Amino acid sequence: MNEIARHIATIRQELPSGTRLVAVSKFHPAEALMEAYESGQRIFGESRVQELMTKYEALPKDIEWHFIGHLQTNKVKYIVPFIALIHSVDSEKLLAVIDGEAAKCGRVVDCLLEIHVASEESKYGFTPDSCREWLSGNPLDRYPHVRVCGLMGMASLTDDESRIDREFGELKSLFDELKASGHVDARAFVELSMGMSHDYRLALRHGTTLVRIGTSIFGERNY
Repeated sequence: MNEIARHIATIRQELPSGTRLVAVSKFHPAEALMEAYESGQRIFGESRVQELMTKYEALPKDIEWHFIGHLQTNKVKYIVPFIALIHSVDSEKLLAVIDGEAAKCGRVVDCLLEIHVASEESKYGFTPDSCREWLSGNPLDRYPHVRVCGLMGMASLTDDESRIDREFGELKSLFDELKASGHVDARAFVELSMGMSHDYRLALRHGTTLVRIGTSIFGERNY
């Protein structure tokens, strides 16, 4: 078993049955992804459209590609034909563009709303309050080619585990509130994407369904 396969096996042993591993493969070469693929990994997360396109062309077609980074509206058209899940919908404008491109492809694209719960300043993501307010107007009815399947968020980059735990708890509370609100399709609203290499064990306490892990699988990136 190669080193990447060993890392994946170790992480998988920690994940409960309802949680899936997204192998964050950005900045890692296709050869490294193939090592993960050959160990049985099928979900890969990328955050740059050009890199994702190159890997999509080069790698097996049964890979489930997730887009996890900031998505510019002018790049949406390139990934909508094949993307399995977009984790990072941070505005209604982006959702509308995804819907329009998905309509051209005859697809319904699964998406997560990105929520900003970390203490650091961020340019991206709804705040919990802005997300509540926006969804209260039932805007998702306008976008039949998008299926909002849940929420994504990142905790603060800190060694303070109590703060990380609190932020993941806030995200889980918002998820539960929105699922029960009547403003989302509760049957589709089942995914909570939180937890990375340094904090996924804390995210598991709060019922994350998708952990986005790169460094603990592939090692440090070569930028």
